[in-house]
Amino acid sequence: MSFVSEIDWRRFIQQNSQAHILQSAQWGLLKAEFGWKPNYLLGDQCGALVLVKSIFLGFNLAYIPKGPVGTNWISLWSELDAFCRKERIVFLKVEPDQWENESDLTRQNLPDFKSSSHTIQPRQTIILSLLGSEEEWLERMKQKTRYNIRLAEKKEIRIIESNRVDIFNELMHATGERNAFGIHEDCYYQRAYELFKPDGLCTLLLAMYEDNPLAGLMVFKHGKRAWYLYGASNDQERNRMPTYLLQWAAMQWAKRQGCEEYDLWGIPDAPEDVLEKDFTSRNDGLWGVYRFKRGYGGEIKRTAGAWDKVYNTPLYLAYRTYMHKEH
Repeated sequence: MSFVSEIDWRRFIQQNSQAHILQSAQWGLLKAEFGWKPNYLLGDQCGALVLVKSIFLGFNLAYIPKGPVGTNWISLWSELDAFCRKERIVFLKVEPDQWENESDLTRQNLPDFKSSSHTIQPRQTIILSLLGSEEEWLERMKQKTRYNIRLAEKKEIRIIESNRVDIFNELMHATGERNAFGIHEDCYYQRAYELFKPDGLCTLLLAMYEDNPLAGLMVFKHGKRAWYLYGASNDQERNRMPTYLLQWAAMQWAKRQGCEEYDLWGIPDAPEDVLEKDFTSRNDGLWGVYRFKRGYGGEIKRTAGAWDKVYNTPLYLAYRTYMHKEH
């Protein structure tokens, strides 16, 4: 049981195809450029990328995104406890790569942790199966989504793989302004592309009409899973439905990489009956994207959520109060 180099961690993740992309060495390197320090803990048949960030007055928080990887998590905690005390960690937040229906297993593997309502990653998502033929994919979709995919093809939308992250950034700014939500700085998407693309773990797709980019997305993959992490579009030629064909192309790309499922990454955290009742009347938060994502006919799945282990109770309570006010 020890903390290892980024190279050793990269080798471990390559040998564990079931690992989530947020546990990859590349994700640690990306976060290292934006305020986090990555640490790679390797144990017996398991390991964890542990991100550390300063919160105030020399105190830090630690975070394991979509991990640990592997089995026998219990063997990690004594080493992590010592690490957290040494690094003046106020609390360790873990968001396991598990679903809510695995909650008994989650609790068993996270002794002394308590469930937290503050998640960093989306609590609920839609998973698309990439098994079967493309005709079978289409059959699982809502009729309007099938229609819009074919309409985009008829209206001469082209999908290209590109390295033009600068174009994607322009599209992202247009999306952020239109929908009034925060986006990462431009260099974030550039570095994500530069870190993941050389290993074949991501691609940038652009939807074009003539020579004009209308929409773009970055899709990531590891093992047999793919994730739609970032997407953007402008207001031009929206009647040509470029985003529908773009998402279809992302599914095809993921299938070519050997993936069996595609995670659309984030919908409102509400029961399915509430989602279906309210999606036509709401556009706040993730409601607007739910209207789009539901059309692809996937399965709504809720994660096991976030779990915190507290090392400094007074500062933890102060931090929770601050986060509650911010949100």
